[in-house]
Amino acid sequence: MTNRSHSFRMPDKPSLDGIEAKWVDVWDESGVYHFDRTRGREDVYSIDTPPPTVSGSLHIGHVFSYTHTDTVARFQRMNGKAVFYPMGWDDNGLPTERRVQNYYGVRCDPSVPYDPDFQPPQKPDPKRQIPISRRNFIELCDILTVEDEKVFEAIWRRLGLSVDWRHTYATIDDNSRAAAQRAFLRNLARGEAYMSEAPTLWDVTFRTAVAQAELEDRERPSAYHKVAFHKPDGTPVHIETTRPELLAACVALVAHPDDERYADLFGTTVTTPVFGVEVPVRAHHLADPEKGSGIAMICTFGDTTDVTWWRELQLETRPIIGWDGRVIADPPKGIESDAAREAYARLAGATVHTARERTVELLRESGDLVGDPKPITHPVKFYEKGDKPLEIVTTRQWYIRNGGRDEEVRAQLIERGRELTWHPEHMRQRYENWVEGLNGDWLISRQRFFGVPFPVWYPLDADGNPDYDAPLLPSEDQLPVDPSSQTPAGYTEEQRGRANGFMGDPDVMDTWATSSLSPQIASGWERDQDLFERVFPMDFRPQGQDIIRTWLFSTVVRAHFENGSLPWNTTGISGWILDPDRKKMSKSKGNVVTPVALLEKYSSDAVRYWAASGRLGTDTALDEGQMKVGRRLSIKILNASKFVMSVAGEHATTDPAQVTEPLDRAMLAALADVVEEATTAFRSYDHTRALERTERFFWDFCDDYLELVKTRAYDTGSTEGASARAALLIALGALHRLFAPFVPFVTDEVWSWWQEGSVHAQSWPDAAEYRDAAAGGDPAVLAATAEVLRAVRKAKSEAKLSMRAEVDLVRVSGKQAESARAASGDIAAAGRAAGIDFETTDDGELSVEVTLAETTE
Repeated sequence: MTNRSHSFRMPDKPSLDGIEAKWVDVWDESGVYHFDRTRGREDVYSIDTPPPTVSGSLHIGHVFSYTHTDTVARFQRMNGKAVFYPMGWDDNGLPTERRVQNYYGVRCDPSVPYDPDFQPPQKPDPKRQIPISRRNFIELCDILTVEDEKVFEAIWRRLGLSVDWRHTYATIDDNSRAAAQRAFLRNLARGEAYMSEAPTLWDVTFRTAVAQAELEDRERPSAYHKVAFHKPDGTPVHIETTRPELLAACVALVAHPDDERYADLFGTTVTTPVFGVEVPVRAHHLADPEKGSGIAMICTFGDTTDVTWWRELQLETRPIIGWDGRVIADPPKGIESDAAREAYARLAGATVHTARERTVELLRESGDLVGDPKPITHPVKFYEKGDKPLEIVTTRQWYIRNGGRDEEVRAQLIERGRELTWHPEHMRQRYENWVEGLNGDWLISRQRFFGVPFPVWYPLDADGNPDYDAPLLPSEDQLPVDPSSQTPAGYTEEQRGRANGFMGDPDVMDTWATSSLSPQIASGWERDQDLFERVFPMDFRPQGQDIIRTWLFSTVVRAHFENGSLPWNTTGISGWILDPDRKKMSKSKGNVVTPVALLEKYSSDAVRYWAASGRLGTDTALDEGQMKVGRRLSIKILNASKFVMSVAGEHATTDPAQVTEPLDRAMLAALADVVEEATTAFRSYDHTRALERTERFFWDFCDDYLELVKTRAYDTGSTEGASARAALLIALGALHRLFAPFVPFVTDEVWSWWQEGSVHAQSWPDAAEYRDAAAGGDPAVLAATAEVLRAVRKAKSEAKLSMRAEVDLVRVSGKQAESARAASGDIAAAGRAAGIDFETTDDGELSVEVTLAETTE
């Protein structure tokens, strides 16, 4: 609050048209959102902003959650913090590859040589993609992501995000690749990263490994097949399976140790039908006596339970499904007889579906299929971006320990989750449930092309075989490196792929392996130590609830290992956006809405108003009705601000000493309560409560207080008039700042009519200042006076009279009558009342009787 006179520069016709373009340019030129890196850590508020995937398109859910974050950033900035608010772009990984393939009509084939003069087809055909080299493919990825980032940035600017656009990063740029490779090398040196050849969840379409966090269950039709295995004496043992095509991969039968039906079988062997392979019968507590016949076949591998049984029972491995999702050509160990090999040859090269049909034919021919298959529907695991069920194949992959196989690490990571402040608090339980349910370490390698390569080469022996136990590693000062185009120390390019030479690791890191380092990347870890010390650990991580298990957890894992701390101290979890049918919006359902049309139709402030009306963790419907309300509010801020300035007149002051009248002091006391509540709400990350309280006061201010003091405010020759004018301007200055985090365009517009600089560079209102200005004013005076005015209006409305109609008498009684008496002059002026009587009684309800003046035609 400044005690000085003001001159006003209002437009003749305030409008929302063109307001975004005007202020985006002003903000950019003024640097109002630039991070002040001269400030110490105690004066900094840093935000780990989610880097959106630029290969897609922004949808209304992004607008929803990023608006929440922006209100926090703006509040903290107005509270004197130097806000570090960078923007990142997540541009590596499978989504970008798919977009490039479809956009340019190409596909990556590492066997194709690099063409420095390559130009993509002029008329791309996504269905007839031409093969190009890996390097050419990555170049196209780089080109397209840059263009996509420009589109995203334009939308974010239009939305009014108060990002410092000097601080951006991309998950595939040099800094990010160096950070991801550096962190991996350190994980490797400390034993937190390791390579293992093991069963791996595998997407056969994209031919890549898939992590546990990327799985989703989808209901699919299937069938139980009752199949006869045989004891040594020929007696059948019946199992029921939904995957008869894996019969050649069977390594054991298993039943529950307490299942008396099979007690005499434990420790013996049976023979598989069709292929005649002798397999053991074992006991394990995971076998379900109630499922099927109670005894199951263990295959390598049908599902994750097979993996558990195989590992814990130390069984053989007989894989038959290849990386392409087809049955491999050579039969596994144990299939020896001519008949068995002939049967297997009927399956070789077939897809899983075809192999299932052919295996059923073989079982019918051998007489080992009992009855007809029983149709069922059951959940099947898919890669979240895939179209075919996952298989489990044995591959060599990189992992980072995450507590899935280490109780001590698991306990440490659960404790990290408890150190973190969650908004809302109940989201912490989702984190703990995920960590407690992990059954393996974090698989971080992917068999893709556009990603951060592993900084690893392997020496080749005299036969050209890689020695995986003696990897060749770069020094940190060499990072980032690309083993597919660079050589390790002591080798030349001519030795690549040759005996006694070397080979580069062909894989890239899972995109989460880079995104999990977003706090370190944005903060300048090992690149800009001064910046890092000012912003890390960061203050706030906003994100969606669906990626608690991926982004939030993996970021905690990396900071725990590398920094020995949390990556941030607070997280805010957004709810879902629901469509008009109350269903979650998602690209897979095809019900997402892009934001540009809504921003153009209603204004950015109006869309932000709708977004800010949704609390953290609460699902919110896409509601254009709320956007209309937001537009109406924005227009009202324009018009009410102009009206107040017009009433106040030239050279009016905001000197609280001039506020002398009970009603004006009451209004300022009520305003102090609003400022205090909004501040408390923001500090609790409840932006919605802050908006609700501010908005309610604003409408009451416009509808009641303005009408009550208007006549007095126009009186330029009295102290009573000066009191009203000063109070109006003091309140206006507070309201502009209270609304600033939510509707930044319109508030900076009205602020510019009478103040210097941007409203977003001002101090957040201080409740104590308004209490001082109120000088003991009682909010009850404003409440009672407004109630009387509303009663007078209602009486006129019911009599179908103009609000300018005269009133003979207003009788006010009740406990609050004395409060209303304090503003009797304002009531008389606003209600055009000739007389007002006040009677204080014990009645808690304020009673108002209105006698209208007689009118003549």
